Amino acid sequence: MPGSGATHGIRGEGRRSALGALWLFAGILAAWPAVEVVRTHALGAWFGEGGALRGEGALYDDGTFTGTPFQAFLLKPLTEVPELAVGVVWALGTLLGLAALCALTARALPAAVSRRTRLLAPPLAVILVAVTVPVRDTPLLAVAGLLPVLLAVAGWLYSSRRVGPVLVGLAAALQPAVLLFVPLLWLRGRRRAAFAAAGTFAAATAVAWVFLPVDSWAYWIRNTPGEEGRSLHGVLLRLGLTGPGEIALAVAMAVVVAVLALRRAVRYAGEGQLLLAAAVTGCAGIAVAPVTWPYQQLWVLAAVVGRVGRRSQDRLVWPVFVVLAMTLRGSVLAPEIDVLSFFGENAVLIAALLAACAVPFLPRDHALWERPESAGPFSRPNLLLELLLIRVGYWIYSYVRGLAPDGRDLAEEHGRQIIAAERALHIDIEHWINDMTAASDWLGASMDFYYATFHFLVPLTLLAWMYVTRPARYRTYRAALGFTTLFGLAGFWAYPLAPPRLMPGLGYIDTKNGPQNFDDPDFGALTGVANQYAAMPSLHVGWSLWCALVIWRLAPYRRLRLLGFLYPLATTMVIMGTANHYLLDAVGGAAVAAAGFLAARALNRAIALTRLDRPQPEETDREAVGPAIGKETSRLRS
Repeated sequence: MPGSGATHGIRGEGRRSALGALWLFAGILAAWPAVEVVRTHALGAWFGEGGALRGEGALYDDGTFTGTPFQAFLLKPLTEVPELAVGVVWALGTLLGLAALCALTARALPAAVSRRTRLLAPPLAVILVAVTVPVRDTPLLAVAGLLPVLLAVAGWLYSSRRVGPVLVGLAAALQPAVLLFVPLLWLRGRRRAAFAAAGTFAAATAVAWVFLPVDSWAYWIRNTPGEEGRSLHGVLLRLGLTGPGEIALAVAMAVVVAVLALRRAVRYAGEGQLLLAAAVTGCAGIAVAPVTWPYQQLWVLAAVVGRVGRRSQDRLVWPVFVVLAMTLRGSVLAPEIDVLSFFGENAVLIAALLAACAVPFLPRDHALWERPESAGPFSRPNLLLELLLIRVGYWIYSYVRGLAPDGRDLAEEHGRQIIAAERALHIDIEHWINDMTAASDWLGASMDFYYATFHFLVPLTLLAWMYVTRPARYRTYRAALGFTTLFGLAGFWAYPLAPPRLMPGLGYIDTKNGPQNFDDPDFGALTGVANQYAAMPSLHVGWSLWCALVIWRLAPYRRLRLLGFLYPLATTMVIMGTANHYLLDAVGGAAVAAAGFLAARALNRAIALTRLDRPQPEETDREAVGPAIGKETSRLRS
């Protein structure tokens, strides 16, 4: 076809440029932990004057150092080196560790994955590790958490060579949870490797006992793991269980998790999914260990290589959950409610347990492993993925709204501009409506309830109804609501605005909270949390108009369609009656709703054109799956 060669050439150049940009981004993120350690002088806590590694027999007294005695033995010589030089060594170690992660990721992928996946996996692995919560919070411990994972995975992949079991044993000496790889090697028929790994661990631990006897005694015998740990034992302690009963329960749970995980890991290893087998074993190890620190939970990231689900869109649920659990804090994943906050605080442990024992990863010989069922536009999106994205989206909405500029002087100046514009247009009706509302107790209470309740209830109800009965329309209108919210957040940033109830000296009445001291306002639970100057546009009106347009398009009867528009009209009256918005805020809300629908329409057209223009996969783009699984396992070990 004429011009097809040029088109493919342009696409190829674009893909190479995108890949280069991805590698550049990965390199910047990889350098950040190293630079941060040097910039903040974090190494001083270990290597500086009075640092944890400089004392004798007091390594674990202040809780600064949480590694094993063997790790302390390896780091002790660095206390004689200037801190700046240690920082350079630490930075190089971080970069080399992430480079090794790239190499291992590319090496461990099954042969059947596409060429694009093989190219994207290494930089994405670096990016994911760099943005995890443990690396962001404690960049000093990035190497300490990454090194055992690298050693164990490398030793597992090369377990047929002499160096492989040694690497596994060294990894276990740095992170005892890795000892679970010893029975895995045994069950895979590599008994010599299992003995060698166990012997290496014992030898390294013995060396630490010889040179650091007091600290070794404190680590292995004296110190009792507390509730700050992120393993099953720590969770039981945080739930209030103590004593022999808690220990017996923790041991029983650990045995069950270890047995289930090892059975699964052996099966996946036999199919050639060696990286998945390592991830399952590592996840079980951090769950059953007496104590697991956050920086030791990087094993969970490796579990994203497992494939779950029959449909293509179902494949996203597991990796999205893992990435969110590792990169976001618990308060983002679950509301801070007593029952739900437990799941948010322990999201990483839950992900580890699911990977080790429950998630039905597809076997390599499954017909859908390589090519899942296509999810057409009329199929229903995955519910778990939708709930995850809705929760994270709401957090982003609240977070961005709270970060919008909230300077009082600027917001009040914008308020005076809005009032002047409305007076010039003869539409300044908020004061009259607010006075009428405040004069009636039942009307004020009703509007306050309406304002606080229906803003989320009605859109979520419509989304749930469309998800069940109109999945194709659900996708379109969900995107429209998302764009509406995005444009509204942009408005909050661009034009911070004091609502009528926060304009001093104009006589507006706050029907919910009463008269306020604007220098020290009190809005109940929202004080200091919500940005009170995020008023233009009114998303109450924007979302209500979205609801009306959805009802107009989907309702079967004309009367019902017309009644749907009463909702944004009532919302407009409520926002003015409660003195939360001006009439022009409502106009702004209608504008962002209209822009949201237009943006969603443009997105749908772009997706449709992309599907029509998508080239058929070429044989050269995908490595053949021809070799048997056993041969692939041999290739990975060689």
